[in-house]
Amino acid sequence: MIQVWRVSDVRSAEQALMATVPPGTLMHRAAAGLARRCATLLVERGGVYGAEVLLLVGSGDNGGDTLYAGARLARRGARVTAWLLRPDRAHCGGLAALRAAGGRAADGRTADGAGRHADLILDGIVGIGGTGGLREPAAGALARAGELTSARGGRPVLVAVDVPSGVAVDTGGVPDGAAVPSTGAGLAGSGATGAGTDTVRADVTVTFGCLKPALMVGPAAVRAGHVELVDIGLRPWLRGTPVFEVPGRDDVSTWWPTLAPAAEKYTRGVVGVATGSATYPGAAVLSVGGAVAGPTGLVRYAGSAAAQVLDRYPSVIATGRVADAGRVQAWVCGSGLGGGEHAVTELRSVLAAPVPVVLDADALTMLVDGSWAEQLRGRQAPTVITPHDREFARLAGQPPGDDRVGAALRLAAWMRATVLLKGDRTVVAAPDGRAYVNATGTPALATGGTGDVLAGLLGSLLAAGLDPQRAALAAAYVHGLAGRAAARNGPVTAVEVAAALRPVVADLTDG
Repeated sequence: MIQVWRVSDVRSAEQALMATVPPGTLMHRAAAGLARRCATLLVERGGVYGAEVLLLVGSGDNGGDTLYAGARLARRGARVTAWLLRPDRAHCGGLAALRAAGGRAADGRTADGAGRHADLILDGIVGIGGTGGLREPAAGALARAGELTSARGGRPVLVAVDVPSGVAVDTGGVPDGAAVPSTGAGLAGSGATGAGTDTVRADVTVTFGCLKPALMVGPAAVRAGHVELVDIGLRPWLRGTPVFEVPGRDDVSTWWPTLAPAAEKYTRGVVGVATGSATYPGAAVLSVGGAVAGPTGLVRYAGSAAAQVLDRYPSVIATGRVADAGRVQAWVCGSGLGGGEHAVTELRSVLAAPVPVVLDADALTMLVDGSWAEQLRGRQAPTVITPHDREFARLAGQPPGDDRVGAALRLAAWMRATVLLKGDRTVVAAPDGRAYVNATGTPALATGGTGDVLAGLLGSLLAAGLDPQRAALAAAYVHGLAGRAAARNGPVTAVEVAAALRPVVADLTDG
């Protein structure tokens, strides 16, 4: 899995590495990788030679990285202009290199002498040390840059240097005024300048040494665009524990249960699904749809939507209640269950079972009053809860806020459960303090019933023997890919997501 590190850990590693190499080595390594990526983008838009490149340059090392990268592009024939937001504090070496390569610098506070066009804009305003959104003169310069067009057609490509300026690097949060991204380049937020509420919305972020939280979680991750990691030799010097990890395809493929030659339906695992009701039979069908796409050999359904479930999935064994379902290796409970006495009885029966349990939707609503706390904390088998933000707020007493990873970890510790906090970047938090983020999510999944599908798939993975964190991550990963696949054919419904699970799993496991 890919590790994601806090700013303090990055700073410590940089200091340790810089003590072993000549001065300026890290900056030149970063600038070389940044210039290489920018050149690739320019080639895709007609070539480096003659391209118009604008550098938005702050006063720190981030500005130095940007200036040195600009110098490399200028030496390849690009027309490079640097807007210096603090001319008296610009990186001296980087500025000299830019001018020596034929680039020019202007006062970014007024942008005097700047043209009306740019094919590529580099955001070198602030790096990992920035806090609190952008203020003047950066906000004003960014707004002016957002008005530029490319002489080659369309708008400029915006490349963030290390992180998009203005985001909260350690949490992935953005200032309140920047909560709704804009559709154009440059600003993501209110569009006002000088209020400290602006952030950069990049097409590409070129980051150095390691990934930072803002690139992978929270609203800041959306502003990062496509993220490319440049190796500057930092990894061996990172110490301690990463803030979270991100699974990749190889991880999930390795975790996914495989069939042994002597496998049969019971050895593959049996998952129980206690979902749906007379009012919400579709929740039962969707959660069972997620379960049957998983690796288990048998699904037992317990609930009042048995007729609808069997009509769609005749291989399922259906009963009216959990107590009559028979032996299972994991339970999924809650989706469309309702909140009456029957629902309470079913939840109590599920929690009493000595097997892993997934609690979703109405099961989470029943936990809010705290009366189930003792039974939850007394469970010896794992519990996984799958709240979206509103459900999380009811359980925790407040929304996740900017620090989604920290909020999920606090709830996981308090409930002694694995928390799968749903979102574009789903967070999985373990009660022992480990955290993970899934990067395959898509806004296309923000439609009714997709969470029911996810819960069923997660329950199947638990029943097949995966530990709670890997099961949650693998389910979120595959569910995200299924959402993306379904979205290729138009507006997404949960039915399409459930149908897309099988081909996604087949591709993941090579059939």
